[in-house]
Amino acid sequence: MARALDTIERVGNKVPHPAVIFVALILFVIVLSHVFYLLGASVTYQAINPDTHKLEETTTAARSLLTGDGLRFMFAGVIDNFMSFTAVGVIIVAMLGVGVAESSGLVSALIRKLVMVAPRKALTYILVFVGILSSVAADAGYLVLIPLAATAFLSVGRHPIAGLAASFAGVASVFSVNILIKPLDGILTGITNDAIHILNPALSIDLTANFWFSCASVVLLTVVVTIITERLVEPRLGKYTGELPEEAGKSPSKEESRGLKFATWGVLALLAVFALLTVPSGAPLRNPETGALIGDSPFMSGLIVAVTLLFLVAGVAYGIGAGTIKGTVDVISAMEKAVGSLAGLIFLLFIISQFIAFFTYSNMATLAAVKVGDALEEAGLGALPLLIGFVMVVAVLDLIMTGAIPKWAIFAPVFVPLLMRLNVDPAAVLAAYRVGDSPMNSVSPLNAYFALIVTFAQKYQKGAGVGTVVALMLPYVIALFILWPLLLAAWQVLGLPWGF
Repeated sequence: MARALDTIERVGNKVPHPAVIFVALILFVIVLSHVFYLLGASVTYQAINPDTHKLEETTTAARSLLTGDGLRFMFAGVIDNFMSFTAVGVIIVAMLGVGVAESSGLVSALIRKLVMVAPRKALTYILVFVGILSSVAADAGYLVLIPLAATAFLSVGRHPIAGLAASFAGVASVFSVNILIKPLDGILTGITNDAIHILNPALSIDLTANFWFSCASVVLLTVVVTIITERLVEPRLGKYTGELPEEAGKSPSKEESRGLKFATWGVLALLAVFALLTVPSGAPLRNPETGALIGDSPFMSGLIVAVTLLFLVAGVAYGIGAGTIKGTVDVISAMEKAVGSLAGLIFLLFIISQFIAFFTYSNMATLAAVKVGDALEEAGLGALPLLIGFVMVVAVLDLIMTGAIPKWAIFAPVFVPLLMRLNVDPAAVLAAYRVGDSPMNSVSPLNAYFALIVTFAQKYQKGAGVGTVVALMLPYVIALFILWPLLLAAWQVLGLPWGF
């Protein structure tokens, strides 16, 4: 396995710069879209409209980027494609707060405090578990936890890229399950209920329909990801030969301890403000129509802003307490430095945003999803084989269609009624979708944050590239695709409750 991964890394790192790869992919999509257009490729299917919650029959045909409309789209849509690529805004906003926390010294002091408090053997478990939980805050795990995990490993003399890999696996490859309710759950549950109502208008599932299965998955996969990290990934990386930070192994100084106290008070004050804005009935950050806080609400939609404010307030408070921030100029300089460090990544995301927009415009991902779904439906498999087959189909399509919501909008009206006729609980179908939708996230170049992970890796290993990250993450993907479907199958066979 180690030799195979080394080969994958060598070959992968010989490919051109990711920006060049995506330019080549753009040219390939342009040509291929015209070929499918000339062949008259199209599909007719029924899908759930997430906005109207209605089952709609839709005909989707391949669209060429070389027709008049396609050329106009490519020429006039460049800026819109980039500005609508949410990953860019999320990264910049998050780094405003994280940059202040890092420049003030809060991050390094906090990491050392964590390392002191946490048992050494439990460090990986803690980082992976927090990575899985971070999906409740949307993309914060990618931007905050992954670099922190690398620093934490480095602080105790372990290879930082192993920490990066472990946390990336937790954040990306186990993204769809959690022990907390998150915004995605509301959308997936709504689409599932719309599909259920095709057969039984009186039946619905709740947000907690997969709760018990999700909790079991979190526990199992925390252990699996940790074992893979410590038994395979870290030994393959070997001993880290880079420089250890000077403060590694040291206890926080008096100034740092005072700064941490100030940061704690600042965070508590901010949490009190958030409580006033969310807890009371009719609070402004609740859904103004339903009053809901979890699911579709301004608070959940703006969680990345809350995370940014937490790091900003904590960083400033720490800096005042520790004496590392003297005034507003220091805060602004830290923000400018953080955003400036993203220049290369922003350029790459610009190229990626064009590729995703062109690929979406061509409709080729939808054509593939519908054709494969129809083939699996017509295969005549039993309930359990169909569930496992469904997992694998979702996983393969996740390489080219990474969004969890659009895939489920296409698959739900096909597989939920089909498996209901085979006496399968709709919650089981949603659980199967969760299993298939997550693991590939850590090796798909179409993951909006994949390039960011490559950038993080280059901080500790010069010459790291796409091949480095793919080779790092493949053991996790393979293990998850063996053990997670087995958990799903055992749950189905034993008839355990999926949730409540």
